[in-house]
Amino acid sequence: MRSVPLVLSALLIVAVPLTAAKGLELSRDQERRLEGGEVVVVDELPPGGMVVSGSQGGTGLSLVHASPEAVWQVLVNYAHHPGMYPRVVRAQVLKSDSEHALVRYVIGLGPFSFGFHVENYLDEGRRRIVWRLAQEWPNDLFRDGWGYWQIDLRPTGVLVTYGMAARTVLPAFLTRRAERDGLVETLKAVRERAERLL
Repeated sequence: MRSVPLVLSALLIVAVPLTAAKGLELSRDQERRLEGGEVVVVDELPPGGMVVSGSQGGTGLSLVHASPEAVWQVLVNYAHHPGMYPRVVRAQVLKSDSEHALVRYVIGLGPFSFGFHVENYLDEGRRRIVWRLAQEWPNDLFRDGWGYWQIDLRPTGVLVTYGMAARTVLPAFLTRRAERDGLVETLKAVRERAERLL
């Protein structure tokens, strides 16, 4: 008789669609792709910023076969963000406590490098990090930027959601593909690092 409740529980788990932070609904195809190990990107800019002409970004999702704590550890280990975010060659924590971190990043583009500053607001209880470009600090290429990380426990691991939006001094048509590709590359790097911590 114990097996009947287990079978019913398993059926319910399979039947319940995956949803992302803030009620982002996924199609059956997107759910299938997530379960198959793909990173899914949707054209949904995160809340928290002023969307104007030239704003680019989206929301990426990935299933990670690691604990929420392992994913959290990867996300808040700022000194190791080079290689996690595309083109980031340096990350320096300027201020930090349990709920906030100001981080200076340097990105490399060919022989050039550009710096920018990000305010991270951490809510470990909700497994959420909200970030924003620090406007009062120098930000070479960026006019604005904002986003979030969300970690949600699922039966097969954790669903990691990364939403980001940015406006740069470059024309949007030059950055559109790089930002979408960056969502995928970043989530793959987070997944790889978190799964290595097992």
